[in-house]
Amino acid sequence: MDFLQTLKIAIRALRTNKMRSFLTMLGIIIGIAAVIAMMAVGTGASYVISQQIASIGSNIILVLPGSTTSGGLRTGSGGAQTLTSDDARAIMAECPSVAYSAGTVRTSGQIVSGNMNWSSVVMGGTPELFEIREWPVISGRAITQEDEAGAVKVCLLGQTVAENLFGSADPVGNIIRIKKIPFTVIGILDRKGQSPQGQDQDDAVFVPLRTAQRNLVRSQRPEIVTSIIVKAKSEELINTAESEIQALLNQRHRISNSKEPDFSTRNLSEILAVAEKSSKAMSLLLGAVASISLIVGGIGIMNIMLVSVTERTREIGIRMAIGAKKSDILLQFMTEAVLLTMLGGLIGIALGAGGATIVSRMLDWPTMISFQSIAIAFVFSGAVGIFFGFYPAKKAAGLNPIDALRYE
Repeated sequence: MDFLQTLKIAIRALRTNKMRSFLTMLGIIIGIAAVIAMMAVGTGASYVISQQIASIGSNIILVLPGSTTSGGLRTGSGGAQTLTSDDARAIMAECPSVAYSAGTVRTSGQIVSGNMNWSSVVMGGTPELFEIREWPVISGRAITQEDEAGAVKVCLLGQTVAENLFGSADPVGNIIRIKKIPFTVIGILDRKGQSPQGQDQDDAVFVPLRTAQRNLVRSQRPEIVTSIIVKAKSEELINTAESEIQALLNQRHRISNSKEPDFSTRNLSEILAVAEKSSKAMSLLLGAVASISLIVGGIGIMNIMLVSVTERTREIGIRMAIGAKKSDILLQFMTEAVLLTMLGGLIGIALGAGGATIVSRMLDWPTMISFQSIAIAFVFSGAVGIFFGFYPAKKAAGLNPIDALRYE
C-alpha cells in the first residue's frame, strides 16, 4: 500500500469521529499554543532588556568610588569621595584601550520655567559624556569644551523635562532655573527611554561638569566626581581597558597590593551578557513548563488510539486476510497518530501567535515570534505523534488475523 492511499484512509478514519478527533487534538493544540505564546513573551522580554542596556551605550565601563569606614561601620560602594575630574582626564590620556572618559556628578532639584516646574535629575558631565552614551542632540547644540572650561550656565534637556516644562514649544534659548540658579537651554537630547533599572533616562537635565561642581553640588572638594563613565575603543578591548583603568587608578591613588582599592569598576557588557542569559533561561523555562501539556496531550492520543484499535479489531483482521502486511497496519495507525498531532500543532501555532499578539496589544509588551520556535513546535508535535502512537500501532500490527476476524 502506498503512502498516499494510507493517508487517505487515515483522513477518512479521523473524519468518521470528528468530535473525538478534535478532543484528542485539544491537548496538543493547547500545548503548542502555550509554547509559542510563552516563547514569544520570553523572547520579547530578552529584546526589551537588550534594548534598555544598549540605550546606555556600547563598550562602557563604569568607575565608582569606594566605601568608607566610620566608627566600625562600613558604607557601601560610593560612600567615599575618591574620584576626581583629573582621574577622568588621566584615564582618557593614559589608557590606550580607552576611546573616551567623562567624570559626572549627580544631584536633583526643582526645575522652573515661568509658572511651570518639574522635579528632575541634574547631571553634570563633560562633552565626552554624550559621545560615550551615544546620545545626540536633536535640536540646538551640544555642550562644548568652552562651556566646560568656563563653567558656563547652559543646559541640555531630556525630552521628558522639555515636554513637562514647555509642552510642544521649542525650549532652545529659554531660561530655566535649577535650584534658583538661571541656566540657558541650548539643546534637546534625543529620546532614550527606560534604563535597565526602569528609570526614565529622558527625565534629566545635563549641565557642564564644572558648572555643576561649582554651582549645584558645592562640595568641599570641587574637583570630586560621583562616577566616571568610560568607553573602550572596541568590544574586544573592554577587558583590557578595565585592567588599564584599575592599574592607573591604583597608581594615582597610591594603592599597594595589600591595600583594598578605593574604587570599583563595572563592565556593562558583562551585565548585558548576564541579563541576556537570564532572559533566555526564563524563556526556556516557560517553554518547558508549557511543554508539559504536550506530554499530557500525547498520553491522550495514545489512549484514544488504543480505543480505536479495539474498536477496529475486526477491520484489521479483514485487511490482514486480504493481504495487508503487518507493516501496512503499523504505518496506518502511525499515520493517524501523526496526522492528529500535526493538525493540532498547526492549529496551536495559529492560536499561540494570536495569543501573543493579544498580549502584546493589551499589556503594551513586545512579543517576538521566531520562525525557529514555530519550526520546533511543529516538529515536536510530530515527534509526540510518533512516540505516543507507536505502541497502539504496534499492538494493532501484532494482532492475530484469525482472532481479529472472530472479534465481536
